[in-house]
Amino acid sequence: MTINRRSPVLRAACIAFLAFIVLILTGEVAFGAPQEAPGDGDYRTMPFVGSRVFMWVVAELHLMFAAFVLAVPMFALVIEYIGYKTGDKRFDELAYDFTKLLSVSFSFTATLGALLTFGLIILYPALTDYLVKIFSWTFLPYVLLFFFEAIFLYSYYYGWGKFSPRVHLFLGLMLNIVGTAIMFIANAWLTFMNTPNGIDELGNLTSVWDAINNYIWMPINIHRLIANVAFGGAIGAAYGAYKFLGAKTDQERAHYDWMGYIGNFIAICALLPLPFAGYWLGVEIYAYDQSLGITLMGGTFSWLFIIQAVLIGNLFLAANYYLWLSMGRIAGAERYRRFIKYLLALITICFIVWATPHSLVATVEEARAMGGSHHPILNVLGVMSAKNTAVNLLILTTYVSFLLYRRANKEATVSWAKMGNLIQFSIFAVVVIFVVFLGVYGYFVDAQTRIGLSQPQVMSVLFAMVAVTVIDIFLFKNARKRGEIAWGKIPGRAQYALFFLAITFTWLMGLMGYVRAGMRQHWHVYGVIRDTSVDAYTPTLGFAGLVVSVTVIIFFLFLAIVFFLSGLSGKKNWAPKSPPPPEATTTEPLPDAEPATEPEKEPEVAGLPNPLASLLRFIRKKS
Repeated sequence: MTINRRSPVLRAACIAFLAFIVLILTGEVAFGAPQEAPGDGDYRTMPFVGSRVFMWVVAELHLMFAAFVLAVPMFALVIEYIGYKTGDKRFDELAYDFTKLLSVSFSFTATLGALLTFGLIILYPALTDYLVKIFSWTFLPYVLLFFFEAIFLYSYYYGWGKFSPRVHLFLGLMLNIVGTAIMFIANAWLTFMNTPNGIDELGNLTSVWDAINNYIWMPINIHRLIANVAFGGAIGAAYGAYKFLGAKTDQERAHYDWMGYIGNFIAICALLPLPFAGYWLGVEIYAYDQSLGITLMGGTFSWLFIIQAVLIGNLFLAANYYLWLSMGRIAGAERYRRFIKYLLALITICFIVWATPHSLVATVEEARAMGGSHHPILNVLGVMSAKNTAVNLLILTTYVSFLLYRRANKEATVSWAKMGNLIQFSIFAVVVIFVVFLGVYGYFVDAQTRIGLSQPQVMSVLFAMVAVTVIDIFLFKNARKRGEIAWGKIPGRAQYALFFLAITFTWLMGLMGYVRAGMRQHWHVYGVIRDTSVDAYTPTLGFAGLVVSVTVIIFFLFLAIVFFLSGLSGKKNWAPKSPPPPEATTTEPLPDAEPATEPEKEPEVAGLPNPLASLLRFIRKKS
């Protein structure tokens, strides 16, 4: 690979280096210099949209592209490794298709990161100066890791097929390690703003490691790692759907149908454990400061979690719908179709319970009619006992859909097949009864005990999924196939379900990013630096929804550019169209005419000038 002035490697590296230099010069970084107590600083206003909205949109766009760039190499490496071990070239081609999206996305990530840095320095100088003083020692490793990520990413992409498989897999592994380390460092900065640690009462730094390892640093790391994989899989599936709808041949449709399925499979596999990581994050927020947790779940932002429940319910519903449509391309899947209506009913019930609010926004007359802000009947569905039960059953139902899809065209041949199915059914039945029992029991105990009951619910669901999967692997080993999967033979509406999943994931990501930052309310750094700007108020739910929606629209406009540019690599080089050859004209001989004889060859006139040669030919023709 030759690197020139226009190389994306140099562009991304220069952007990162420029941002680092500006940060040092403007923030007045002095490693080891004495620190002053934080205070209220001057603010600058961004025209038209305001400083907070501008930083809000830029930060969300940067995080969305960063999440995608971090997630894609993870599952691309796994897919490539499967192809390497099995010798199946399809997996190698699929991994390369996913990786093609990285080149342009990485440039977007770097550019938006630089814009975010400049915005913080210009619009919020006091906050930036304080964060620089706290985390100054993390900036140099961060920039160095960014350089290494650019090197490994473009080596991994442009080196596809150029290096030996082991070297190429090593490059992918290093890319994932470096990208994860970058995310861990950046997460330390943002989590410190919510749960500051390692500082004294005046806000002066006492321990860099304690500032990094604050209460929610590791929960955010795990939560974002899982969420990024789910988000990246959904965007990859949307790319497969985009290519499927524009495919010209059955072979292309089959390949991109498979790509969309794999992307959806990755997204849902990551979505299943995501609520558990979110629960851990919520527990740590309550452990740091109960007022933060109350604001988050029972106060200002409680209705945003109702919207979150609706979005996540739609994710599960759309994912199951896609799986049910996908079963139509599998011979033998018709024997499981009768179960879909029961799964749909259970998903709908869980969705309704999860989206039911505890307290309703009502007029005075409505509140009087209900006897308070709580509905006399729906009140019991709005508490966490009901919601935890609903989400665990929702996860189990989606897992059953995957299980039916997996065995749709297979027939077990082992001698203990009936016993294996019975054991799997028994595990599901026992776990469902146990989860429902704990949910009902939670109404008869105190709040602390009720919160603790969530842990055995989570562990039992995880046990069921792991145990049933292990049994299923051995149960269908060397199974007899009822037929092949007809890739590409899937309704077009299934592709729009993949688009819906990608948009919903993105909207949910933007919404929860606002909730995480907004729970600080009028603090830049909670309890340390107060927000004294004109934006020091909590936006209304409608305004927050508008900003998030505009951000999602901008992101997908950028993503359309990424899809278009990534698709150019598969097109042929442009060449001017050659004029069509002149049509040969034949004349049939007239009746009674003599047969045509071969004309005598004309004397060579090539040596004469063009006008003289043309004149000589004309005279000979007339004579």
